[in-house]
Amino acid sequence: MTAEASVRVPGRARRRAGLVAAPIALAVVAAGIVLAGADRGHPAGRPAATGSAPVVRTDLASTIQVSGALGFAGSSTIVDQRPGTAYTALPAPGATIRRGQALYEVDGTPVILFYGTRPPWRALYAGVVPGPDVAQLDRNLVALGYGAGLTVSDGFTAATAGAVARWQAARGLPVTGTVPLGQVAYAPGPLRVTAVAPALGAPPQPGASVLTATSTRPVVMAAVPVSQEYLVRAGDDVTVTLPDGVTTAPGVVTAVSPVASAAAGTGQGSGPAPGQAAVQLTVRLVRPGAAGHLDQAPVTVSVVAARARGVLAVPVSALVALAGGGYAVEVGNGRAGRLVAVQTGLFSRTLVQVSGPGLAAGQRVEVPAP
Repeated sequence: MTAEASVRVPGRARRRAGLVAAPIALAVVAAGIVLAGADRGHPAGRPAATGSAPVVRTDLASTIQVSGALGFAGSSTIVDQRPGTAYTALPAPGATIRRGQALYEVDGTPVILFYGTRPPWRALYAGVVPGPDVAQLDRNLVALGYGAGLTVSDGFTAATAGAVARWQAARGLPVTGTVPLGQVAYAPGPLRVTAVAPALGAPPQPGASVLTATSTRPVVMAAVPVSQEYLVRAGDDVTVTLPDGVTTAPGVVTAVSPVASAAAGTGQGSGPAPGQAAVQLTVRLVRPGAAGHLDQAPVTVSVVAARARGVLAVPVSALVALAGGGYAVEVGNGRAGRLVAVQTGLFSRTLVQVSGPGLAAGQRVEVPAP
């Protein structure tokens, strides 16, 4: 809102000064916002520079802010099922592994990542009892481009054996047309390795954890005080301020934990103090690329605490505290201005909801000059 500069004449300034109380502070508890009103008076005989701003009809929202951190969704553990003498290759923490790529090696033979939710528990070959693990194998062979003539089913067919053989040949594996237990490992999607358990050269221990990983999908985890839990629901839109403190990114709440625990935060913003009861909030970034490759970097999550739609609003600095109580705005500018008593509503950043007799969108109210 561009201010139109004007100068208040001394006589009018003295009249206004008599109506203005000392500087005021308006606390908006639900929103966690504290707004200070300025003393609109000034020494008698000394003009004060003022400007004007329009009365607008708009939507307002007030927010609470809680501290959070960037992370990655989900958690997976890859368990070794391949016997052998030694681990001959292991991934580095932070590595991203996708379908068809090697997770690790045992005795020089790679264990390949396929996508699926069912862990392997048996070898798959022609004549094996049909089951959903066969269909899971079929879907991966099709996705990797080896499914010509293959129909996804629970049965290990000749088409399945042919697809397996083509895949094994392309990967440099022994071409058998069967999948021995331990040749592939399953995870719901791409993995981002967080930790590796065994050392290179260590003997494999079937059933032991080889690595832990997350998905590659960035999320924000934040703690909301239990007293403000009612403000947040799954599906709510939020705004995430990224680690540079300037860039913002839209997000959507995907989960609110039903279990409260003692917060370990710093108590910054309206977030919980250390030890205060809080619930965990999970936020999906609408634009995942906004997070880059950051992990555990601090962010701030702004959650809408209240909304007012289609209301009249003026800059907070336009409010005049009256000596007899209440607030007013000066409609017009200069000698023609008149005080209009107003009722205040929602405060949102620099604007405040107002209503008063004769107040309408498009009118201009007096504000301090910038």
